[in-house]
Amino acid sequence: GRAAALRARMEERLLAARFRHINQQLYTSSSREAAQLFRDDPEAFQIYHRGFTQQVERWPENPVQRIVRALRRRPSSLVVADFGCGDCKLAKSIKNRVHSFDLVPLSPQVTVCDMAKVPLADETVDVAVFCLALMGTNLQEILEEANRVLKPRGTLMVAEVASRFEDMRAFMSAMAQLGFKSVSKDLSSAFFHLLEFSKTGSPRGRPVPGLRLRPCLYKRR
Repeated sequence: GRAAALRARMEERLLAARFRHINQQLYTSSSREAAQLFRDDPEAFQIYHRGFTQQVERWPENPVQRIVRALRRRPSSLVVADFGCGDCKLAKSIKNRVHSFDLVPLSPQVTVCDMAKVPLADETVDVAVFCLALMGTNLQEILEEANRVLKPRGTLMVAEVASRFEDMRAFMSAMAQLGFKSVSKDLSSAFFHLLEFSKTGSPRGRPVPGLRLRPCLYKRR
């Protein structure tokens, strides 16, 4: 009755508060620290993923569906690396060989690792994907890792929350310094931006200040 409903509401609020706290930690720590956080507290990732999924479900479209459609138009022989794959929606939706990387295995297909140190040889991937996954204080290191595993002229696809981009021009300039040339920008959604790059060469090997994205912090409801 009423007591059970009240208890359920309280539990929901506690989970929401915990999600916001974990989310904030992920944006203010490096990928190594995030990996350690979830090793120490595996339940935290379940809470984070559940809260994250609830947020994205409020959007008119999930950006992973856009990436799925784009990849289905290309040869299924292309090898894909999905950085921050979550529940492997991408791997389950396309015929390509997909290396699915994340900090915790929500699915048996996931390879658990730090996104700045994935277990792939140099230049072995045709497409690298970051779908709502550019988190952490070491973004440059993570994108340099994507560059390392991509073949020359390989494709990098980035879908990210629109409000995180404070200076798109500076971000694109930073990406160029990391060896990525802009191929297309889809800024039509109010919720997320979809960017595609082509690998033109190796990163220049120095700090890239324009690579800043605002943390995506969720308000209390």
